[in-house]
Amino acid sequence: MTVLEIILYYLMTMNLMGFLFMGADKWKAKKRAWRIPEATLLLIAALGGAAGALIGMHLFRHKTRHWYFLYGIPAMLAVHILIALLIWKGPVQFILL
Repeated sequence: MTVLEIILYYLMTMNLMGFLFMGADKWKAKKRAWRIPEATLLLIAALGGAAGALIGMHLFRHKTRHWYFLYGIPAMLAVHILIALLIWKGPVQFILL
């Protein structure tokens, strides 16, 4: 397995978590139950789940009025895309033995 494959699996997992956590927090908000802390949602997005969190935000209409979600998560996604492009097109190849 190459490092690139490991990174892709990691990003898929984090984006799924970001999406599911947004949905779960919206569901909990409707039920007036214990909520997922905003710091947790932002941390998942920052650690690679920004695309999933952004899709979840808009699909579930959740956290779209908070400026730090409205602008922060797309900014995180832009950074993640930039890092992915640098890894993909960069001069160094990563191979896990």
